[in-house]
Amino acid sequence: MYFSNKDLKLQVIYNISIYLTQLVLKFISFFNQKLKLGVLGRKDAFKILETHISQTDKTFWFHCASLGEYEQGLPVFKELRKTHPSHKIVLTFFSPSGYEIRKNTDIADVVVYLPLDTKANAKRFLDLVHPELTIFVKYDIWPNILIELKKRHLKAILISALFRENQIYFKFYGGFMKKALFAFQHIFTQDESSKDLLKTIDYNHVTVSGDTRFDRVFSQLEQNNHLGFIEQFKGDKLCFVAGSTWPEDEAFLVEYINSLETNTIKFIIAPHNIKATQIKKLKQSINKKTVLFTEKDLSTISSHQVLILDTIGLLTKVYSYANLAYVGGAVGKTGLHNTLEPAVFGIPIIIGENYNKFPEAKFMIKNQGMFTIKNTKELTQTIDNLRNSPKSIKTAGEANLNYIKNNRGAVIQILSFIRTYED
Repeated sequence: MYFSNKDLKLQVIYNISIYLTQLVLKFISFFNQKLKLGVLGRKDAFKILETHISQTDKTFWFHCASLGEYEQGLPVFKELRKTHPSHKIVLTFFSPSGYEIRKNTDIADVVVYLPLDTKANAKRFLDLVHPELTIFVKYDIWPNILIELKKRHLKAILISALFRENQIYFKFYGGFMKKALFAFQHIFTQDESSKDLLKTIDYNHVTVSGDTRFDRVFSQLEQNNHLGFIEQFKGDKLCFVAGSTWPEDEAFLVEYINSLETNTIKFIIAPHNIKATQIKKLKQSINKKTVLFTEKDLSTISSHQVLILDTIGLLTKVYSYANLAYVGGAVGKTGLHNTLEPAVFGIPIIIGENYNKFPEAKFMIKNQGMFTIKNTKELTQTIDNLRNSPKSIKTAGEANLNYIKNNRGAVIQILSFIRTYED
């Protein structure tokens, strides 16, 4: 691939920015606990790899930006773990929100933070890991690492990829970043438009496989989703579950809850931020009888109208008890959280108005299984319309479940390619 002077300048600017980022992160980490976790974790990454990976080990490397991408790649990871038991699997995260929650996963033999993308770190990391196969999930394209992979003729694929026209890969000055994409022997995209965009830069090793999250969430129906305390809390009442909420979501929800004159509906709120100060503030804002998960008493939990999950790891199962769901992130600019998790349980879903970057939300809205709101009045109207019409709940829920069923199969295509690739 030809590189213009602009591309070379971009490469230099990128490398300088990575070094500056390293310095800035170290400074800011003194004041930010989340960033501090990442800085300290990256500092230990090479030492952990040196301890657990030897030069004679056969390895696979899986990389995920954060928790959402991990969940997206999990069905593929599980199958490779099963079919290649003699391989050691290295799992890397960029974000503390992924690493801290899944650092003890049994999918991998070693879980570390991905070192910052300097040329020196790229060489050292690949010297230690020497992967037979590398899988990146969705995005988080780190050019120095990927270009070094290509130099070493190491196999790599990108799965569940989603591209937009305004990304740097498709700009006239994006040659350096384009080169990173060409390190992948194959890219599996979620949609046709992503494939078409890749064609504009002459990348043609593409399969439109869809989103692996459909396979992931559908498998949840085969799991044991029983939670006794939720059954006791819910009783025979209609249950509204609000998942991964932010303060801007909660402002609408709390106003609606406080306005109710009936106790015929139960609310479960699972905030994205479970810091004690945030949870305390949320609880104090609600004028209905409210209990925290960490303070629940099974003998009295049924007498409460609102349950706040000040813990992690339960939301997917909790959705199985919902009659209606709300998914946070689209009221503000933080980004819509996973709407497929509640959809698989055949329930209507409500979200905020900022969903344009999420194709699954667009489809479910068009398919009348999802509803979008921009204020408390619209939230109230939507909830009331649904809870007063069991038929509407059933129809919308079935639309969402059928959407999940009809979009499975990405994992089979990816694994089939990997098997062929290995032959």
